[in-house]
Amino acid sequence: MAGLRLSWTCAHSNPESSRSKFLSRFTAESSFRCTWTRLLLFRTSVSSSARRKLCIRNVANDQQKEMKERVNGEVVDDCDTFFPDSESIAASIKYHSEFTPSFSPEGFGLSKAFYATAESVRDLLIINWNATYNYYEKMNVKQAYYLSMEFLQGRALLNAIGNLELSGAYADALRMLGCNLEEVAQQESDAALGNGGLGRLASCFLDSLATLNYPAWGYGLRYKYGLFKQLITKDGQEEVAENWLEMGNPWEIPRNDISYPVKFYGEVISGADGSKQWVGGENVTAVAYDVPIPGYKTKTTINLRLWSTKVAPEQFDLNSFNVGDHANAYAAIKKAEKICYVLYPGDESLEGKTLRLKQQYTLCSASLQDIVARFERRSGESVDWENFPEKVAVQMNDTHPTLCIPELIRILMDVKGLSWKEAWDITRRTVAYTNHTVLPEALEKWSFPLMQELFPRHVQIIEMIDKELIHSIIAQYGTKDLELLQQKLKQMRILENFELPDSVMELLVKSAEEPAVDLVEEAESIDEESLPDKEDESEDKVTVNKVDASFKVDPKHPRMIRMANLSVVGGHAVNGVAEIHSEIVRTEVFNDFYELWPEKFQNKTNGVTPRRWIRFCNPDLSKIITKWTGTEHWVTDTEKLAILRKFADNEDLQSMWKEARRRNKLKVVSFLEEKTGYLVSPDAMFDVQIKRIHEYKRQLLNILGVVYRYKQMKEMTLEEREAKFVPRVCIFGGKAFSTYVQAKRIVKFIVDVGATVNNDSDIGDLLKVVFVPDYNVSVAEVLIPGSDLSQHISTAGMEASGTSNMKFAMNGCILIGTLDGANVEIREEVGEDNFFLFGARAHEIAGLRKERAEGKFVPDPRFEEVKDFVRSGVFGPHNYEELMGSLEGNEGFGRADYFLVGKDFPSYIECQERVDEAYRDQKRWTKMSILNTAGSYKFSSDRTIHEYARDIWKISPLMLS
Repeated sequence: MAGLRLSWTCAHSNPESSRSKFLSRFTAESSFRCTWTRLLLFRTSVSSSARRKLCIRNVANDQQKEMKERVNGEVVDDCDTFFPDSESIAASIKYHSEFTPSFSPEGFGLSKAFYATAESVRDLLIINWNATYNYYEKMNVKQAYYLSMEFLQGRALLNAIGNLELSGAYADALRMLGCNLEEVAQQESDAALGNGGLGRLASCFLDSLATLNYPAWGYGLRYKYGLFKQLITKDGQEEVAENWLEMGNPWEIPRNDISYPVKFYGEVISGADGSKQWVGGENVTAVAYDVPIPGYKTKTTINLRLWSTKVAPEQFDLNSFNVGDHANAYAAIKKAEKICYVLYPGDESLEGKTLRLKQQYTLCSASLQDIVARFERRSGESVDWENFPEKVAVQMNDTHPTLCIPELIRILMDVKGLSWKEAWDITRRTVAYTNHTVLPEALEKWSFPLMQELFPRHVQIIEMIDKELIHSIIAQYGTKDLELLQQKLKQMRILENFELPDSVMELLVKSAEEPAVDLVEEAESIDEESLPDKEDESEDKVTVNKVDASFKVDPKHPRMIRMANLSVVGGHAVNGVAEIHSEIVRTEVFNDFYELWPEKFQNKTNGVTPRRWIRFCNPDLSKIITKWTGTEHWVTDTEKLAILRKFADNEDLQSMWKEARRRNKLKVVSFLEEKTGYLVSPDAMFDVQIKRIHEYKRQLLNILGVVYRYKQMKEMTLEEREAKFVPRVCIFGGKAFSTYVQAKRIVKFIVDVGATVNNDSDIGDLLKVVFVPDYNVSVAEVLIPGSDLSQHISTAGMEASGTSNMKFAMNGCILIGTLDGANVEIREEVGEDNFFLFGARAHEIAGLRKERAEGKFVPDPRFEEVKDFVRSGVFGPHNYEELMGSLEGNEGFGRADYFLVGKDFPSYIECQERVDEAYRDQKRWTKMSILNTAGSYKFSSDRTIHEYARDIWKISPLMLS
């Protein structure tokens, strides 16, 4: 085999059959040498005849083939350290273009080149993926499972070959084939599996888990149409379906042999032994699609398993179809498939709410069935369920996967035969919850009747969990103070606006009659299936009425299930995602739970992967960092970025730094012209706010600041303008949820301001306003490296963390922002002088809103000027009254400036004046830029994952040998 030279000649007539025979022969002959790292490399040449010859060989040179190393006393084949060269990669790409075709055989265009290249890379990933998977199976260590409704991955090609250390080889290979790697990579669509920071964080975590060799998998849904593709027109935002799967996804591996049943509706029947079974209803099948996630400079390649939904072919009603009732014929198929059509379908309607719940349950049920099956397989013949939490850690990314808790209990009780006590204990030790928001609407609550209809067995289990919680609260606080107890139960119960269970009411009545009763013992004695006999109800009616009055429900209010409360109760750990956010979680959002279970609550400040977010998207700056830190290890050990601090004043570094940043800005100039038609100057400050459009993120504050700037300019002479203002390009990007009317109004307003300002010849290049359509990861990878100033200006206390602030700082962009989310920690690390701070503090917000409600707020005259200017019609005929009106008044829905735009406006525009002053001094600005990169060392997702692994999941790295 050292001199392996195999050839194969195939006829045009049946290439697949010949290929199959050949591959079987090759595998048989070579598998004994290297079980998983032997790379199949293909070289093709076309003869002048009508037949083709395909040669397969090991492209390592003769010396490399004969070389073996002795490691720890064992002989290791050279295939363990094998790297393909550009020639063999080119052959592999050509092979896939011919034998794994998505296109016609004619030509080799960019799209065809991309798919063939991606499939070539996927070959390498599958080798490592299989090795990783087999190693996990063999070692049977504890594994973490990250469940998220979103994974905002971005393009995969450059990231994959970068992690494999094959960027240069693939660039050379494509050059040999007449293509440019960058142009080929741009043919890839962003995977439409996410929308905002929640999904991007999940993807950063997967990259870090693989890079750090932690045994872990991700679970999500395979959305056919994503959230939506955003179009920007004169009317603002328009939405159309994403088409990312139209040509297929070369990275995914369908696992048609891995599928699980998922049930909705139906009924619960009880067995003679008290067991429960969920039967009947609507059944769909969740099918697995695997996406390999490679680590950086490691063989570890973990898995993102995505679920797609379908029904059996028998569900297609052929009789209905043949009589012309086509809609009814495929109704069951469409009903199943639509579960995975769209990320976050509108939930204003009952149908929308139902679909969202079906999505969430599909993720939870299919993933947990898969996890349980893997645990049983690895356990062998003797399955010890008590050991389940020692082998499995389930992390819920926000409240969307909360149904994991009752679903795991259902599987353990109804399918595996465990008792309630055993299942409840195992579940609490297995599951953990990450909270990502303090916004009430994001702390999900679902209608009890809808949940009961969709998931009758799960509602029974949730009622049992709620009863356990009530007993814990009573045991903690007693019954002497009924008002305090009523307050705690109202805040903490999972079931909102529900009567107390009869067993609990009787306990309270009994305790009111007999104060000396041992409440803990009484609570623990209550079985979930058996309730104590009722006493004579006529006895001591005064006491009964007093208890009833304290815990009555409001029949006018709906009955709801609080998913966030269920997440806290049903898991062993709850974490916030920034220090200030975790403090708010402990002291405000879940303060009652924190008082009951303080040991559950932790902080895990978010982080971003430095591979995608600087090493690969900003290669020019990365080379400079490597040169001045003296090592490439900063890519996996970001603490080495702090070395840059001691060189921040060095003129050579500053010169190189400025040149690299200008090259990045030139890329942004080209990108903006291509996407929007606007031509901007690279000499201007690039002022960027790119994130999901939401009132609390305050894009409205930003654009009103721009309007104030424009108004001032119009009132000045040319000389005065140039003396006061530095040229600025204000760049916006982000999607407004399709049913979020106010957010869409903000998008429309920004677009209209841009249309006016950009065509004002008096202003010229002093001010431009650009809204970039369809913001996604790939757009961010262009804009972030070329940004000078980035805005993170949420109302203090409302942004959980943010991760784009970390990406900007890592790339040397200076931030302007409030003391909110991770801004607090970033400012501490980069230095107060290198962060532009403004606005009210989190602890002041409640008082300011109260002041507003009482009519005591006096707006700044400049704020009033801006609103009047907008209303004057200068930005076109559109009526902005609803938008401006939301900033006025003292109370009412959509009024009273809930997000304090008017309060922070004067502080904001004064801070922007300081930004102008600093930017004029380019030496100072460049130093600030270097110090931002140096101070971002703390915000790597590698650090965050280490903390999750150590403190919550209790897992250890497992490196392939």
